[in-house]
Amino acid sequence: MKRILALILAMGIVLGMTVAPGMAAEKKVVIKIAGMKPEGEPETIGMRNFGKYLAELSGGKYVVQVFPNSQLGKEDAYIASTRKGIIQMCATGTQTSALHPAMAMLETPMLFDSLEHARRAMEGKTFELINQGFTEKSGLRTLNAFPLGFRHFYTKKVLTGPEDLKGLRMRVPNIPLYTNFAKECGISGQPMPFAEVPSALDQGVIDGGDSPLADIVALKMYEITPQITLTGHILVIHSLYINDKFYQSLPEQDRKWIDEAARRSADDVWKMVAEGDRKAVEAIKTGKGVVNTPSKEFHDYMVEAGKRSWKLFYDTVPNAKEILDSANSYREKK
Repeated sequence: MKRILALILAMGIVLGMTVAPGMAAEKKVVIKIAGMKPEGEPETIGMRNFGKYLAELSGGKYVVQVFPNSQLGKEDAYIASTRKGIIQMCATGTQTSALHPAMAMLETPMLFDSLEHARRAMEGKTFELINQGFTEKSGLRTLNAFPLGFRHFYTKKVLTGPEDLKGLRMRVPNIPLYTNFAKECGISGQPMPFAEVPSALDQGVIDGGDSPLADIVALKMYEITPQITLTGHILVIHSLYINDKFYQSLPEQDRKWIDEAARRSADDVWKMVAEGDRKAVEAIKTGKGVVNTPSKEFHDYMVEAGKRSWKLFYDTVPNAKEILDSANSYREKK
């Protein structure tokens, strides 16, 4: 009898050793993340880096599947899918302001002096204030914040001062924040999809528009509108979002891995965009475009126009003043 028990015990140990790897494989957790940008863009690289870091931190427990270039639908569609738990994560920007108006303040006109200023605010109290109450309203948790670049003017004629903006027909995204800011600048804003911009420029429907330097270079806008004015009036900021129920269902250690992977991937994008802007300026100049730095008068005019456009936030965001004051506190003291 003792021999039989010993044999059974030994077989159990062997079977346990052979089953364990299969059991471990079954415990892998798949996270699907959707985005709008194509391959090679900082946002998409950041999503893939998030997956790489999470796999490393978790010892391969988590497998992140990235769906860029709107493969899972447009932003509103994949945001809805993330909220419902159909997918676990997504990357997007101020589209989430439809759920929580304060999220629009991520792209407040003339709020940030530089990427460094913005990063201090986004890794500090300002970002916390913007997100207050967001998870409770949306069912989404914001994991980080990263830039896609400052928006700058591209025009056919040189812009030397505020008077050159008056009546200028400029393409603007069909978003109240953008159209209102254009109006405050004296610009005749022409809302239209970005895809229509090249033909509208060729036909003389518009005189120019504004975009991050990466987009200006990617589409070679400087060949049609050679005057690039570094106004840096709006910094486009996106974030990684995760379904909060899914996040809260995970062990504490796993949540820490996700937080750390998000932090590392955002760090990569901040560095990537800073370097990308430097290379973009060189590419524009090589392509015979002209890069202009606004005069102090021009810059101050833009700042005042930006501040007037902030009224939209005062009307819709209860803690708007606290957010704006917080962002200002991260400026370098002169």
